[in-house]
Amino acid sequence: MATEGQFEYESVLCVKPEVNVYRIPPRSSNRAIRAADWKLDAPDWSGRMRVVARGKVAYVKLEDKISGELFAQAPVDEYPGIAVETVSDSSRYFVLRIQDDNGVWTVGRGHFKIGKQITGS
Repeated sequence: MATEGQFEYESVLCVKPEVNVYRIPPRSSNRAIRAADWKLDAPDWSGRMRVVARGKVAYVKLEDKISGELFAQAPVDEYPGIAVETVSDSSRYFVLRIQDDNGVWTVGRGHFKIGKQITGS
């Protein structure tokens, strides 16, 4: 951990240049979340995703793909955990628990190409 006057280095673990973010309906039961329930043809936001590590915490950062301006980020201190949740019907989509000054909200996240996953599988 960095001491006063020092800063922690941020290591980039993964970059996905094109991702979509979806508002997902609130859970009505303990039923697993399904990407098929989202409006996959109409994302609420598109941009890039960077996964970075700072100390012992990883951050999933959603950024504008041109300016790099931060749209939202999700701190991930353990996986699996509450910050990143898989969906039951796809390996290309997952749920992020975003924390910001306005509170905590949940969004669905997906990427365009089948291939490397954030979990490395």
